[in-house]
Amino acid sequence: MKLDSKIYVAGHRGMVGASIVRRLKADGYHQIITRTHAELDLTRQTDVEDFLKAEKPDYLFIAAAKVGGIHANNTYRADFIYQNLMMQANLIQGAHAAGIGDLMFLGSSCIYPRDCPQPIKESYLLTGPLEQTNEPYALAKIAGIKLCESFNAQYGTRYTSVMPTNLYGPGDNYDLQNSHVLPALIRKAHEAKLRGDLEYVVWGSGNPMREFLYVDDLAGACVQLMAAGYHGPLLNIGTGVDVTIRELAEQVMKVVGFEGHIVFDSTKPDGTPRKLLDVSAAAAQGWRAKVALADGIKLAYQDFLKHYAQV
Repeated sequence: MKLDSKIYVAGHRGMVGASIVRRLKADGYHQIITRTHAELDLTRQTDVEDFLKAEKPDYLFIAAAKVGGIHANNTYRADFIYQNLMMQANLIQGAHAAGIGDLMFLGSSCIYPRDCPQPIKESYLLTGPLEQTNEPYALAKIAGIKLCESFNAQYGTRYTSVMPTNLYGPGDNYDLQNSHVLPALIRKAHEAKLRGDLEYVVWGSGNPMREFLYVDDLAGACVQLMAAGYHGPLLNIGTGVDVTIRELAEQVMKVVGFEGHIVFDSTKPDGTPRKLLDVSAAAAQGWRAKVALADGIKLAYQDFLKHYAQV
């Protein structure tokens, strides 16, 4: 990429898209194209094709997606598969129709089988059943990967897919019903602290293990790979380190300053037992995560206090 390249970031208001825009601007890219949902509905094929043909960006980052935690994925199953399939298909097909050769599709580590060997290599895709609670979302993301691969094979495009692990950071969703685990824990611990509670409730058993990546690290990986002209196969993006949900909850308590204790609600689902990515392929491209989990939680809590907390 050149500093004057036209770059369209789909989903620029989301946590990932906003982070990619920040990184592009910080690196000196100044022709960044964005559209809000009110300006462009990505589920409408003709509108997307017309927009891409008119703007003709040189590069396209697909960060637009309908996302959420276990409860949201399991409750709004039709919304998750339909909206994600439509958005990504319209953008990928539309990019090809507009002659855009370079595109990066962002997926999720939930694409891998529920009971994968650990750490998870990219080659494990489609080797076993998915986690049932987020299967519709995972299937949509797998379709996006295969769509990119198929356009490359048939048309010679340079469409690549990156699969980040669990993300957190500025712009996260802190809704207790629909958010991912880390932002939910931050909000729960903060509100428990304000009320003077002696405990706070964590969904599940606390035993599942999860890997967490600060969103600005992901944005750095995406921009670095695109700028370097990476057009290889599916690439995992993560830290290569995981913790139990219990350990995560304890770290959040420490950062927030909540001095009570944790109660686990075993009536709520655990999801996949473990989900640790093998990130050796990304390391071979010269990228590694920079923000340690303890530091990232501090940054995320500062963002929560600034933009979301009722204090």
